Amino acid sequence: MSQTLTCKILQSHLLEGRLQPGEPIGIRIDQTLTQDATGTTAFLLFESMGIARVRTELSVSYVDHNMAQFGPENHNDHLYLQSIARKVGVYHSRPGNGICHQVHLERFGKPGATLLGSDSHTPTGGGLGMLAIGAGGLDVASAMGGGAFYMTCPRVIGVRLTGRLNDWVSSKDVILKLLSILTTKGNVDSVIEYFGPGAAALTVPQRATITNMGAELGVTTSIFPSDQMTEQFLEAQHRSHHYRPLEADPDAAYDRLIEIDLSNLVPMAACPSSPDNVVPVEEIAGRKIGQVVLGSCTNSSYADLMTAAEILKGRKIDPSVELGIAPGSRQVLEMLASNGALADLIAAGARILECACGPCIGQGFSPGDGVVTLRTFNRNFPGRTGTKGDQCYLVSPETAAASAILGEITDPRTLKEMVGLRYPAVKFPKEFHIDDTMIDPPLPPDRISTAVVVRGPTIVVPESPAPLPDNLKGRVLLKCGDKITTDHIMPAGTFLKYRSNVPEYSKYVFNCFNEEGKPTFAQRCLDLKKQGLAGIVAAGESYGQGSSREHAALCPMYLGVRAVLAKSIERIHKANLINFAIVPIEFTNPADYDKIKEGDELEIPDLTAAIQNAQEVEIFNRTTGEVFKGRLALSPREREILLSAGLLNYIKKKVRPS
Repeated sequence: MSQTLTCKILQSHLLEGRLQPGEPIGIRIDQTLTQDATGTTAFLLFESMGIARVRTELSVSYVDHNMAQFGPENHNDHLYLQSIARKVGVYHSRPGNGICHQVHLERFGKPGATLLGSDSHTPTGGGLGMLAIGAGGLDVASAMGGGAFYMTCPRVIGVRLTGRLNDWVSSKDVILKLLSILTTKGNVDSVIEYFGPGAAALTVPQRATITNMGAELGVTTSIFPSDQMTEQFLEAQHRSHHYRPLEADPDAAYDRLIEIDLSNLVPMAACPSSPDNVVPVEEIAGRKIGQVVLGSCTNSSYADLMTAAEILKGRKIDPSVELGIAPGSRQVLEMLASNGALADLIAAGARILECACGPCIGQGFSPGDGVVTLRTFNRNFPGRTGTKGDQCYLVSPETAAASAILGEITDPRTLKEMVGLRYPAVKFPKEFHIDDTMIDPPLPPDRISTAVVVRGPTIVVPESPAPLPDNLKGRVLLKCGDKITTDHIMPAGTFLKYRSNVPEYSKYVFNCFNEEGKPTFAQRCLDLKKQGLAGIVAAGESYGQGSSREHAALCPMYLGVRAVLAKSIERIHKANLINFAIVPIEFTNPADYDKIKEGDELEIPDLTAAIQNAQEVEIFNRTTGEVFKGRLALSPREREILLSAGLLNYIKKKVRPS
């Protein structure tokens, strides 16, 4: 029977279930990655399992998020992660070595392997032909302990690419085009599989840009074939032994087929404040800008920054523009430094930032009030830049560099006419600069007794959930609308340093909805918890989209939130809610959302019995007298996790310590 590439990799890693779209399956995980904003909690939870060493083929701990180090918290995290990695058999990429997804693509990714990462942009690895999936830290900890990763068997959306990209049009424009078609919602439990003659012409870094930002579609992951382009990339990284050809069968059937002719694409931009608010750049050209930032795990490769450097070479940025450049890895930075491109960027007026996530998560370089900022990033959710009411546009490196020169949003295709610049075709390097000295290998098993784990005072072991009550009584503490992101729930930026200390970080749950002079969401939760009542959140469609941050479930759990009622809930966040014993309930009739108001007292009788074997629960609004139903779209395993008071308790029953 003919198979898609997705199904081939799933079949070779299948441990439980069958490959029928919509059914629960468990797959073997070959590799894992964590980053410091999620990794500290993941490793604390891994330690709680009582397992001495990781049981994957390869696990890597990266430091790339919390780099600013205002106060001791970030460095405490770094020291803990470095020391625990050595002890439990994990490679550790030190601060300054680069962004996890860029470095993993360069040094560790393997075609045909499965990768689970505690970051929503882990699907970047799909550019190498990996089945790379983002998940919460507790799911990754379980995989490090040798456990299967459980997911819904996806439907596969085929995207057939034909033609070739024209000058000034980039792979960023490909994914922006697809976002304009599929949008950010309604794609849960799907995989995007690219193929066709157009796909064969794209380099691995170009493919990785597309699979990276596929996370914004809300799909499980995205993947390209492993072919001659893959082999070329791995050879240039001195890793040709990892190459293997992989592709779908010629007559493979897809659940949906989308055709994109690359030769018809034009430069695109995602306008404020959603990655799917996409228009051609020519439609918004001329708008004055004040800031441009190139970088992030989406567009910080050697080719991306070399293209920008060639555009800026011998020119100056407009005096009204602040330009930041954040290389994706130390490898990229060293190559730019050795060939003179870094000097060209500096001469043009660029500020060189760390090889890290930085501005993408609101960690510095926030725009001023009312300032239009252009970024080569993957998300422009409201306030993500660190500035409330921000005006953030997502564009390609070509559009970003062109706009920096002219001080306004610029279609890069007009540069030849405006400043006499022809398109700079950057050649793919035959060999990348290889220096892995900032990647610490783990201690061999016979030396782990010498390992000392460094635990600063800001490293706090997360509290375990309490068992769910048989009858849940609670209050709606917040009613929010559609597209609530995990950034809304748990802010990043200056608050990110508290992630290793749940009691402290929990003070900022739903911080964006707090009003000055009124009790915060956290205060209202804790007051309710003292009364023995549960906190409940009501939401519209696509609740929990965006980052994989499990703190968006862990911190509300700590405060006493026990249920989320929503029209729909995104995949990773739903899994995180279940992992921390918060019941995800979807309105059976979406119109019932209108029957709830903030402050309403709700009751769900016989909740644990319903979780055990029912598809729906009855919800009584004791404030209004209304009764409505909610769906429990749960697999048998998810039901058992909820009834076990969360995944960690469930794992302790199932996994053999060592």
